[in-house]
Amino acid sequence: MTRWRPLPDALPREARHLVEQLRQLKDRTDLSLAELARRTAYSKSSWQRYLSGAKQPPRGAVRALCRVAGADQARLLALWELADPVWPYGPVGPSVPPRISADGVPEAAVSEAVAAVPGPEHRRWRAAALVAFAVIVLLVAGVLWAWPSGSE
Repeated sequence: MTRWRPLPDALPREARHLVEQLRQLKDRTDLSLAELARRTAYSKSSWQRYLSGAKQPPRGAVRALCRVAGADQARLLALWELADPVWPYGPVGPSVPPRISADGVPEAAVSEAVAAVPGPEHRRWRAAALVAFAVIVLLVAGVLWAWPSGSE
C-alpha cells in the first residue's frame, strides 16, 4: 500500500473524498503509477497530480481506474460529479462557494440546467437555417434541371 502525502488543506470536502477513494482504488490494484499509466491513457505524472489532489482528474481517468481496479464506475462518477463544481484547480479557475437558491439548489446547477435548454432564439435560428438550406437546395436543383445538356 502506498504511503500518501496529506491532501492540500484548500481541497474542498467533496474533492478530498473523491481523491481518497481514487487512492484506495489505486492501492487495491497493487500497481505502481508507471504500470497504471501503461494500462490507461493517462501518464504517470498525470496520475501523480490526480492522486495528490493537485489537479482534478478527468472523468475518463476515473473510469479508467475503475476499469483497471474492477470497481463500480457509477459510484465514483457520482463522487466526481459532486467534486467537479467545487474543485479549486479545475478548468474554470478558483473555486467560489456556490450560492444556494431559496429551494436549496445551488444556483450554478439551476443556471446550467436552464442554459442547456434551447431557448426561442435558438429555435428561430435553427428554423431560419433549415429554410435557407432548403432554398439553396431548390435553387441548385432548378439550375441543374434548366441547364442545357450537351447531348442535343
